[in-house]
Amino acid sequence: MKFCRLFILFIVIIEAVSVRAQTNLPAYKVAPMGKNDTIRVAVTNVDNELIPWIPLHEVTIYGIRIFNSPEERVAYSRLRYNVMKVIPYALYAKNRYGQLERDLALTTDKRKQKLLVKACDAEIKQMFNREIKELTITQGQILTKLIDREVGRTTYDIVKETKGGLTAFVYQSVARVVGHNLKSTYDPQEDRDIEAIIVSSGYYQ
Repeated sequence: MKFCRLFILFIVIIEAVSVRAQTNLPAYKVAPMGKNDTIRVAVTNVDNELIPWIPLHEVTIYGIRIFNSPEERVAYSRLRYNVMKVIPYALYAKNRYGQLERDLALTTDKRKQKLLVKACDAEIKQMFNREIKELTITQGQILTKLIDREVGRTTYDIVKETKGGLTAFVYQSVARVVGHNLKSTYDPQEDRDIEAIIVSSGYYQ
């Protein structure tokens, strides 16, 4: 008799849990499938209704610049041309010197470190002899600023760290003769036109 009571109580508990589970099941409202519904998307439950959604890329909206004169428009167009001309070189320098720092961190052997610096220097010189030497003075000035922006150090500091203070001094002296300054730094406020051009360049999307 006692066994029967326990058995009946067990059955009642099972049925109660089953009914409660069925009661708590959400009654989702699912939109009917269309003949062209072939793309799987994520859904969110909003008041027991499954709402499909897909992530969208960030959209940046730029204001239309108003120029005070045709001369100002021409000057801005020329600046944009020069910035777009040299920004690939600044990004190359950023990536190459970043790789150099990672390689140097992997070894304490002074000989290997010198070889790594020499290889990096050779690549930079090869690019200089092939392309950068054709830049105008203005483009060269912008490039030194952008290197500071991308690498976080001036061109002078980079040469000093990799080639020594004497070499950096010689390079700076030569650069000053042709109108460059390897110590040029980048200021987003002072160089706001350049910053606006960089942001809208498409290189950082």
